[in-house]
Amino acid sequence: MIKKCLFPVAGYGTRFLPATKAQPKEMLPILTKPLVQYGVEEAMAAGMDHIAFVTGRNKRAIEDHFDITYELEDMISGTSKESQLDCIRSLIEQCTFTYTRQNHMRGLGHAILIGEALIGEQPFGVILADDLCVGESDGIMAQMVKAYEKYRCSIVAVEEVPVEDVDKYGIVSGQHLDDEYVRVEYMVEKPSPQDAPSNLAVIGRYILTPDIFEILRNTPPGKNGEVQLTDALQAQAANGKVIAYRFRGQRFDCGSIEGFVDATNFFFNRKP
Repeated sequence: MIKKCLFPVAGYGTRFLPATKAQPKEMLPILTKPLVQYGVEEAMAAGMDHIAFVTGRNKRAIEDHFDITYELEDMISGTSKESQLDCIRSLIEQCTFTYTRQNHMRGLGHAILIGEALIGEQPFGVILADDLCVGESDGIMAQMVKAYEKYRCSIVAVEEVPVEDVDKYGIVSGQHLDDEYVRVEYMVEKPSPQDAPSNLAVIGRYILTPDIFEILRNTPPGKNGEVQLTDALQAQAANGKVIAYRFRGQRFDCGSIEGFVDATNFFFNRKP
């Protein structure tokens, strides 16, 4: 049903300087795979085989990663190292990759609007590669596809965070439909703890309906002078068209050094 997934990957990754001075933060490895590959694998497992990237300057390594490297593959052909490329070869064969650039960093909402040319008039997934997610059974995006099939509106993944951390996230509140779903009535971007309507934080997984593009076009810059996706989703929520989904699984904030180390240890301990 949902075939396209958008990856906004134009950010600078300043929390990982100097490592990200010339290398995309999305290409930082958790063990032997870059962060962005985990996200693409999650999208593929959810049935999304058209992968759209909104990139920026110094992001060519992402395009090169999802392409054939003839010299390298010829050099290791027939050796024990050849099998190490099986997972990325599988993605290259099964997925279509498209790219466009965000020339100015004007927020997540602006990045998604730039991606309209790659998405068109259809519902689509959004994955922020900084958030590395591990589902308990299905992947997080596959779980959200099921939520979309049920409600047919925009879906945002949420989890409870400590009250003192709400100023790092978009925060939602609304009508609790059951233990998993909340019909969103109010969303606010990075509120102070005393102003937060709840501690339910939106993480980097969305399914958006195509009307979001027209809303974003008419959304004025908000906090920090950026076009906030949260503001556009609030417009949908005013019409009851946003569902928050409490996903089953674990999320690592790999945009922080602590979360990156936690994810590395988690996947190392899962190795056979």
